[in-house]
Formats: sequence, structure tokens, C-alpha cells
Amino acid sequence: MADPSLQVLSAMITPAVLISGAGTLLMSTSSRVGRVTDRVRQLTARFKVLVGEEGQQQPLAREEKRLIVQQLPRLAWRSRLLVRAMTAMYLAVALLVLTSILIGADSLVGRGQSFGVAPVLLAILGSAALAFGALTLSFEMRLSARTTGEEMQFLVGLGQHYAGLYEERAGEVSITLRP
Repeated sequence: MADPSLQVLSAMITPAVLISGAGTLLMSTSSRVGRVTDRVRQLTARFKVLVGEEGQQQPLAREEKRLIVQQLPRLAWRSRLLVRAMTAMYLAVALLVLTSILIGADSLVGRGQSFGVAPVLLAILGSAALAFGALTLSFEMRLSARTTGEEMQFLVGLGQHYAGLYEERAGEVSITLRP
């Protein structure tokens, strides 16, 4: 028969695996929040340039302004999703730590009798919060991919615009070089 102390320690460590996973997700999510914030600042600065007199003369300025106006609400939605995901993951960490504490305290106080099903309920709630956070991150990731795709479409159009200019200039140069 296994030592009861080792069983308690094993039970206390089990939530730690989930806590570690939540911590990893929290770090990457925090970085994503920073990237969204930076992107909003970049788009705001670019928009200010485009609405100025000089910016209005830039190729496809109207289309770029439209793209920026279209992306800002999506970036706001991404930010809200990331905050919800982080909140859920912090809640998961707290619940899973409480689970470990109750398992250890239960062992010290009454050998599995004093807290009843509370540690199990906390573990379930913590796991559910972690799952909710992960699902929320998957929605945010899809939204991120969608906005990136829209930006790439605009850049393809901008590239085609400039390619057309170069073709026109190349034609002009070849015409002017002929005797």
C-alpha cells in the first residue's frame, strides 16, 4: 500500500500541471495584447498621415484609410477577447492553486473528511476556466488571421499599382531611347 503522504502530494501536484499550462498561455496572451496595442498605435499614426494633405496624395490612400477604419473595430474585439481569455486563465490558476491548498489542508485536518468534494469542484471549475480561456484564444487567433489576410490583400493591390507604374515608366524609357 502506498504511503498516504505521497498520495496527498501526488494529488496536490496534479493541479500544478494545469497551472503550468495556464501560465504558458498567460505569457503568450500577454504578448498578444501588447502586439494588438502596438498595431492600433501604428494604424492610428498611419491614419493621421493619410488624412493630411501630403498623405492624401499617396497611391491608394482612400483604400488604405478604408482598410484602417475597417480593422480598428476588429482590433478592439481582439483586445476584448484577449482580456477575457487572460481573466479566465488567471481565474483558472487561482482555482487550481486553491484546489492544491485544500487537498493539503484536508490531509492535515481530517484525512479526506473535512472539505468533502470542495477540492474536486474547484479543480473542475479551474479546468473549465482554463478551457474557456483556450477557446477564447482560438477565436482571437482566427480574427487575427482574418485581419492579416485583409492587409495582405491590400498590399497585393498596392504592389500591383506600383508594378503598373514601373511598367509604364519602362515603356516610356524604351520609347525615349529609340532614335
